[in-house]
Amino acid sequence: MSGSPVRDFRTPLARARGLGSAKSGVGHFWWQRVTAIVLALLTPWLVWLLVSLSGADLATAHAAIAKPWNAILLSIFVVALFWHAKLGVQVVIEDYVHTRALEVASQLLVTLACVGGAFASLYAIGRIALMA
Repeated sequence: MSGSPVRDFRTPLARARGLGSAKSGVGHFWWQRVTAIVLALLTPWLVWLLVSLSGADLATAHAAIAKPWNAILLSIFVVALFWHAKLGVQVVIEDYVHTRALEVASQLLVTLACVGGAFASLYAIGRIALMA
């Protein structure tokens, strides 16, 4: 029987148990949902703010963003946005990039881009809010 295929009589659960730990997936799943909810709640406010500023001059827009509640909500929106984007792109990379070196490099690049974008946005919001 040297040419016969090897049969695996284990159940799907038994096969999955041998694939390693899946502990980080639950946290990732929940943070993606939490950031989505935050973005869903803040998007109507942001749309209202942008519509109210249409046709306004720079000083009016500056004054609106400098209001404490607007600056705080905009900061929360920016952090949630970049965090949500990082989590989403991370899943895409994990699912579709199969070369380990390219996967690690892509994850690093996405993380750096999201952190850089968040810090730049927070710096700009802080500068507008504190220089008013």
